[in-house]
Order: sequence, then C-alpha cells, then structure tokens
Amino acid sequence: MDTMDLYRRAQGGFDAVLAAVRDDQWDTPSACTEWSVRDVAGHVVWGQRQLRAWASGEDYAETAGAPGAPHPAVLAGTNPVETWRAAAVAELTEEELRRPVSLPGLGEIPVAGIVTLLITDLVAHSWDIGSAAGQDVRLPPELVDVAFTWARANAVRRPGFFGPELAPPGGADEQTRMLAFLGRRAWAPVPAGVSGSRRGGSHR
Repeated sequence: MDTMDLYRRAQGGFDAVLAAVRDDQWDTPSACTEWSVRDVAGHVVWGQRQLRAWASGEDYAETAGAPGAPHPAVLAGTNPVETWRAAAVAELTEEELRRPVSLPGLGEIPVAGIVTLLITDLVAHSWDIGSAAGQDVRLPPELVDVAFTWARANAVRRPGFFGPELAPPGGADEQTRMLAFLGRRAWAPVPAGVSGSRRGGSHR
C-alpha cells in the first residue's frame, strides 16, 4: 500500500471506533490526560482540517484542537461522528503531498510526511477512544508498523505531546509494545473516571 492507502485504512479504523461510541460515552475520560472521548475526537477533527490547510497552502489559525489544548471537544460538536466524516481528508494530489511544511521539532517536511504522522495519530487515538468506550480495538499490523516506525524516529516527549515510554509486559504483542512506546498502558486500560498517561496527541 502507498501512504494514502494506509492513511485511508487508518481513517476507516478510526471511523469504525468512533461510530461505535454510545451517546453516554462521549464525556468519558480517555487515556489522554484531561481529555474526554469527545476531546480526542475534536483533536482528530482539528488534525484533518490542519492537513487540508497545509496541503492547499492556506492558513488555519484554529488552535482549540492542537496538542495540549484544554478542550478540543468544541471542535467535535454535538455529533462527533458526523463532524469527523465531514472533516476527513481522503485524497491529496502529488503536488499537495510534495508541498513543504515547517513544524517545530521536526523541521521542514513534505505534506506526505504529515500524512504518516497522522496515521500514527489515528492509530493511537483509535485505541484511546476504543479503550475508553470498552471496545476491543485490534489495530491492523501494517498500521502498527507505520506508527511504531514513525514514533521511534520522531516522538516528542513533553507535556501536551507524548508521555514517557512505558515498559510493556513480557511477551507483549507489537500493538501493545507500540502503544507502550507512546505512553499508553494497553495491557491495563484506564478505569472510568481516572486520567491516563498522556495528554493531547501526536505533534502536529
């Protein structure tokens, strides 16, 4: 699969997890410290809108959904699934993928590199939302591989981004090891009402 094929697959997985959230679960605390399920959804919506702006060369001044923002839920609205689907970027041209973007901590990279970053974001947040909503989220191995490879090379560990790397249990599978690297205790999901080990999302 090429990068956009993998990206669409990550979007599909996220969509399936989001669509399975019950109405009474949107305000449930997630594994992202101080963020509810609706906050995580709002952050992902923000990422899609930011990607669209970067790909087109337009300015996008909204910061409510940025990593570390206090209440990204405002971007998810009253129907997070509908809002997400309206924001999702499914196609980008070769010219758009080559457009350079400058990011703090990552330097200048093409939009194609942002797409890989967002695959990592979608994979991680699929688990964040699913685990908070009581879903058994099994991430596609090829997406786990992309996310793990990207995180090893680029993870920014500071408040609002990634938490400290955790040591997974012996014999843990690749999904659990990848999530542990991103600061998530996938072998012991956060109980309802308790904040997790990470706030925000992947560095954008």
